[in-house]
Amino acid sequence: MLTVAETAALLRTFDNILILTHIRPDGDTVGCAAALCAGLRALGKTAYLLPNPGLTDTTTPYFMPYAAPAGFVPDKVVSTDIATVGLFPENAKPYAQRVDLAIDHHPSFERFGKANIVRPEAAACGELIYDILAELGPITADMALPLYVAISTDTGCFAYNNTTAQTHAVAAALMRTGIDFKTVNKVFFRTKTRKRMALEADMLNNMEFYDGGRVVFLYVPMSLMARLEATESDAEELSSLGGQIEGTDCAVTFRELRPNVWKLSVRTGPRINATNVRALLGGGGHAAAAGCTVEAPLADVKHRILRSIAQNAPDFAE
Repeated sequence: MLTVAETAALLRTFDNILILTHIRPDGDTVGCAAALCAGLRALGKTAYLLPNPGLTDTTTPYFMPYAAPAGFVPDKVVSTDIATVGLFPENAKPYAQRVDLAIDHHPSFERFGKANIVRPEAAACGELIYDILAELGPITADMALPLYVAISTDTGCFAYNNTTAQTHAVAAALMRTGIDFKTVNKVFFRTKTRKRMALEADMLNNMEFYDGGRVVFLYVPMSLMARLEATESDAEELSSLGGQIEGTDCAVTFRELRPNVWKLSVRTGPRINATNVRALLGGGGHAAAAGCTVEAPLADVKHRILRSIAQNAPDFAE
């Protein structure tokens, strides 16, 4: 496993670089990739991001200035904020066996790169990218803005319990470069489309409680998305809704991707380890936030995840 200094030294030897982001890209993977690309270009390197079909309206502006042109053939491949090759988009799968450097912060990171660096204690992969870029040279505003997106989104605008003093220190350093962090905060955390609000209303109307009200299940079936004509941008970060419900410390959001294919997002407090909960179903993540994709009828998926929660909560109330 590489150190930050070793990672920076390795990146100095790279050129013609392609950077990968994960499926259903969030602010952390996009922000990390864009910032790293900007940092590599500042060194005179040729670097691009592999186009990702899952981009939303909020993440696209940070990604597109660095998107690779058609036909670009890389000499080196780097992944950012990807715990396993199972999270590669379809167009990234041809690179699964040739990732030269994998940079991540998930405890479930599978070390699939030829070289790897991971920081599980970091609130966001953006914190690790910040240190790597600082080792390479000055952090410019072009790097700082996507890094702020990365760190703020993975911490819920610094409200999640993964936020640390170091998180705030990095954010402060990024803000001092003069970036427009106010617009980031407004767009990502204080603006919702009407369709998004309708999605949340339906989820709350149909939520189910278990474990004496401490566990809540929320559902986003394909039929709901179709009825509201909602897009991926409307559904971005819906998994954060359950954690706002008073009295709960474990929220599971069920998002139907295809018929009988459900993406589960688990958000927990200190009583239950989210990574352990998803372990029986595959997937990955952190102690307080994890996810997996399960192919089965909804009733079966609910039974399996509830059983896993019960096994990981010592005082689970039947």
